[in-house]
Amino acid sequence: MKRVYVFCEGQTEESFVKELMYSSFLSNNIILFPIICTTKREKSGLKYKGGISSYAKIRAELLKLCLSHKHEYVTMLFDYYALPSDTPGMDNLPQGSSLDKILYLEESIGSDINLNNFIPNIVLHEFEGLLFSQPEAFSFCIKSKRDILKLKEIRDSHTSPEEIDDSPLTAPSKRILNIFPSYKKVLHGVNIAREIGMHTIAGECKHFSDWVLRILSLSEAEI
Repeated sequence: MKRVYVFCEGQTEESFVKELMYSSFLSNNIILFPIICTTKREKSGLKYKGGISSYAKIRAELLKLCLSHKHEYVTMLFDYYALPSDTPGMDNLPQGSSLDKILYLEESIGSDINLNNFIPNIVLHEFEGLLFSQPEAFSFCIKSKRDILKLKEIRDSHTSPEEIDDSPLTAPSKRILNIFPSYKKVLHGVNIAREIGMHTIAGECKHFSDWVLRILSLSEAEI
């Protein structure tokens, strides 16, 4: 049985791994262990949560995980949207598609960590993009057929849910909020994803599918 530690950006990603991915991988003799990136800081003796403003925090925790589990694997589940500006490769992204940029960043992060039990992964563009794999699943929390059609129109205007762009105004999460203002990532996100199912998400989102297949291939791999 192979163990894979999934370093997650937040609670939603952790729940996504636990509730959608875990059972599928377990049946392939792989156990996934989601771990949330800690963002607590000390101020005047009090602990509070803040955003991930620096790659140094991500790097330190990834290195700790990889070195603490040398004979197991470590991967990550972070959005490209709002990734810290000091992330390796961010200052010289190549021209080309969004996928070209993501692959370059993953390669840069992999080179920076430089450990053979690490598998870099960045969601293109953000978690909410995956939810456009099946807009009808939003009926779990959106009762208006017109609003569901609006979500479907967004999906149909892109070749893949992963291509819905990362502008602060038009990122997948912003588009959802424009239609469904009460959307909460932690509250609704994983429930919508559950309605869709991992098989459908992987079928619609090639980069996500490639990551899933890479992890599945570890069942036969040796470090």
